[in-house]
Parts: sequence; C-alpha cells; structure tokens
Amino acid sequence: MKSFLVIGLGRFGQHLALKLMDLGNEVMAVDKEEDRVTRIAHLVTASQIGDCQDEEVLKALGVKNYDACFVCVSADFQCSLEVTCALKELGAQYVVARADRDKQAKFLKSIGADEVIHTEMDMAHRIAVRFSAKGAFEYIELTPEYAIFEIATPKSWIGQSVAEVGVRREYNINVIGIKKGSDITPLTKAGYVFSESEHLIIAGSQKDALKLMRIR
Repeated sequence: MKSFLVIGLGRFGQHLALKLMDLGNEVMAVDKEEDRVTRIAHLVTASQIGDCQDEEVLKALGVKNYDACFVCVSADFQCSLEVTCALKELGAQYVVARADRDKQAKFLKSIGADEVIHTEMDMAHRIAVRFSAKGAFEYIELTPEYAIFEIATPKSWIGQSVAEVGVRREYNINVIGIKKGSDITPLTKAGYVFSESEHLIIAGSQKDALKLMRIR
C-alpha cells in the first residue's frame, strides 16, 4: 500500500484522490476551502483544511512520509509554484504538479517538480490517438513514441497463430495479452491461434500500431 498527499481539491484533485483510494492506497487530502474538504473527508484516509502556501502547514503534514505529493492547484499558478518549491525543500520524495500550459510546466520543472501533468493537453492527445486508431478500445501512452493499445483482432489474423502471422517481423509490434470479456491473459506462446471473439493487447511504437489498425 502506498501513501499519497493531494493538495488542492478542485475537480481534478478530487477525482485523483478518489481514484487513488479506489486502487487501495492511503490518501491525505488538503485544501484551504472548507467545503471542498468536507465533501471528500469521508471518502479518503485523512483530510485537512489548510493553506499549503504556509510552510508550517506543510511541515505538520510530514511531506517526507508520502510516496508522492500531488500539487493540483490550477486557479492560482503562483500558489502552485510556491507549494511545489516548498515540498522539495522539505524533502518530499516525489512531487507531481499540474500545469495548463507549456510555459507553466517549464517553470514547475525548473523549481524541482519531478513530474508535470498537462491535464488538458494529455487528454486531448489521448483522445486524438484513440479516434485516429480504427478499432482501438483503450490506449495507454508509455512515452511520446510508445504505447499500449487494446484492439479488435484483425480479420486477416483470425484462425492463424502468432508465428504464422509473423506479428513482430511483419508489423514491428508485440501482442502481450489476450482479452476475453473482462479477463486479460498474458500471451506467451507463438502457437496461440487468434480468434474473432477476443481483443488483443498490443505494445509498440504509436506509428506502427496505428499503421496496423489502418490496414485491418
């Protein structure tokens, strides 16, 4: 079980805190607005009303003890900068900050943010890739170049084995799993025969994956 600090309980911060809880983690949620804290208090491990621009508030939270600290303040970028900087100075292990623009991301990285999330840009990119990929049901970006996709089995592959299709040789991608219903099974045998009633979990460059899905 991991432990996380979420600072800023707007829509993004609240959704993040709740999802982290759903995944079995411990979450401390903090915001200076009482109503925001009240809405989420019974759904997280612990919560606190506090202005994290006040270094004493951060010290009292024991920021060194969390696996990661998320700075989800968006309306006040100056606040986001100050909190991010203070977290690093107080020894936070890993700080993730939210940015709405590239320039904001550069400032946050320059003062020590370990990772910056472009919420709107990331979502726009994700949607663009999914809708560009014919037959893609899910998409997880690993790097700007590589990703994992869930796709329907190409019609030309049905009834053939992994070896017969020559997946890696011909398409330069890897089929890493088979999804039937909600169950996913790792694909480890070259003799596995593809069927129509399943989805494939593939990994590779986005360029190669999109090319595969367009020649279905």
